[in-house]
Amino acid sequence: MDEPTECSARMADLANLFNLVAPFFGLIVLGFAVGRYKQLPEEGLAWMQFFLIYVALPCLFYRLIADKPLSDLTNWAFVGVTTTATFIAFVLSFALGYRYTRGNMPQAVMQGVAGSYSNIGYMGPPLILAALGPVASAPVVLIFVFDNLLLFSLIPFLMAVAGVEKRSLAATAGDVAWKVATHPFNLATVAGVLAAFTKLELPTAIDKMTLWLSQAAAPCALFLLGVTVALRPMKRMPGELPALVFIKLVLHPLLVWVLLSALGNFSDAWIYAAVIMAALPPALNIFVISTQYRVGVERASACILVGTIVSTVTLTGFLWLVKTGRMPADLFH
Repeated sequence: MDEPTECSARMADLANLFNLVAPFFGLIVLGFAVGRYKQLPEEGLAWMQFFLIYVALPCLFYRLIADKPLSDLTNWAFVGVTTTATFIAFVLSFALGYRYTRGNMPQAVMQGVAGSYSNIGYMGPPLILAALGPVASAPVVLIFVFDNLLLFSLIPFLMAVAGVEKRSLAATAGDVAWKVATHPFNLATVAGVLAAFTKLELPTAIDKMTLWLSQAAAPCALFLLGVTVALRPMKRMPGELPALVFIKLVLHPLLVWVLLSALGNFSDAWIYAAVIMAALPPALNIFVISTQYRVGVERASACILVGTIVSTVTLTGFLWLVKTGRMPADLFH
């Protein structure tokens, strides 16, 4: 390939990558601008959050799963590797937070979440499906389900150990099990698995409604993320934040890449989907969790804000490596 042609190909790659990423971060920036400069009551976000969690996102996850072969949804080796990588990121971030907060365990738990919990619900599915196509939907769903199971089991357990939850460990375990079983995302996942098993086809009108609702999930979620960050500006930079952001945005995806390459025989699309899922910015749910426990709210807001800004570079970099073939799917072959 001569130099002008190679240069043109690189420019085309960059243009395609910009067109892929810009709408996602553009919606976050739009939400941030509106939240920053339009004085509207924060209480209005509650209905939007309800719509996302209980209506739009469950429809998205149902549709992602319902037409998949069951063999794709029972890849336990993949689940084990990706969940282990998230757990390692949590442990490293927890240890970092424990050191910087001088042994404050509840704060350290929040830091553990900040360094390991990606925006896998709001941003992951639409971005990765746009980048890799429908073949990536099964790994996206598996990571979403099992990362949530891991973190939403760890958090209340550790908070109970730290004394924040004023209940016995048995009562906490029962509460965790009930919340996991009744969470709308998990109910939608079970419904999708049943539909895949029975090869269920929804009536045309209901099918179209679920399609519209699933298409509304990503833009609403990203806009909401921007508004939420705007309403809670960062007052100071916590000392551990740069290291936390590095763990979340760089170390976590690299860890996923190395472990999947070393411990299994997975398809390229599954490895790339897992790497990009791990490279996503910190989840908005981190703020929701910290508010629920009244622990580390300011730190959570700072991590979401800084992590989202830095991810415009790191996430775009990983996508560029994947889309241009500069990152081999299997590191060791």
